[in-house]
Amino acid sequence: MNVIELNHIVKSFGSHLAVNDLTLDVPEGSIYGFIGPNGSGKTTTIRMIMNILYPDSGTLRIFGKEQTGSCLERVGYLPEERGLYRKMKVKELITFYGELKHVTKPAKEADYWLEKYDLSRWSKKKVETLSKGMSQKVQFIIAIINRPELIILDEPFSGLDPVNAEIIKETILDLRKKGSTFVFSTHDMAVAEKMCDLIFMIYKGQKVLDGTLESIQNHYGRDTLQIQSEGGAGVLNGIEGIEKINDFGQVQELRMLPGTDPQMILSAIMSKTRIKKFEIASPSLNDIFLRIAGPEKNNSHE
Repeated sequence: MNVIELNHIVKSFGSHLAVNDLTLDVPEGSIYGFIGPNGSGKTTTIRMIMNILYPDSGTLRIFGKEQTGSCLERVGYLPEERGLYRKMKVKELITFYGELKHVTKPAKEADYWLEKYDLSRWSKKKVETLSKGMSQKVQFIIAIINRPELIILDEPFSGLDPVNAEIIKETILDLRKKGSTFVFSTHDMAVAEKMCDLIFMIYKGQKVLDGTLESIQNHYGRDTLQIQSEGGAGVLNGIEGIEKINDFGQVQELRMLPGTDPQMILSAIMSKTRIKKFEIASPSLNDIFLRIAGPEKNNSHE
């Protein structure tokens, strides 16, 4: 069963076509990643799923039914624009949202999540006293307090340190095991690669990728080399067969020209420096993203 079904969705703002003929299915129990550059239509699509915006044409179904109104009790939502009642105390706020979402014992549930996210000592403090990371944890708790069937997260890890990002990741995976379906928008390609069962990319309002990471990578073939050498990126200049170098500092990701023998590149690098790592690989999601929406793509249209 598909939890979300979008069929030929179109949404415009004046003369700007934000989403163009989008068809998309989100299977039950999956973690579905939305990626795309800023202004590509990701947030507009999420807002239509949440009934904050309405499509100009096309059909949108959640749990098999077209939605009416804005009350989606089976859906949790962490919006892109973080916003909490800043004068309320933390536990009171979480309890309030638990009551709105018909949680059986909202105060007890609030205590559980506050302890889990190391916020218990802040429970009687006003929201305005929290740091950005703590506020984000509170907003995440509010989104999932009733353990909804569908949870939509817009940049859930933004602004979090590794410890808190790990706690939220564990919560997402635990709720998925218990039957929740997740959609999350992210600019972190590593997170999308590691966590998402399926990845959807929208660019200039149109769907350009949709599938598993493996199926997306297979479409591009194994034209990528991952190199780590004592000489760094500098030794790679002037070597034939390299189309593009993506330098990460300690590791370089090379895109080969069609028909290039990777062993020839290996020999050329070895003639200049010692190699610590040499791997023939499918392109990373980050590289695929850049191929579609990066400066080289945009410049080619000028």
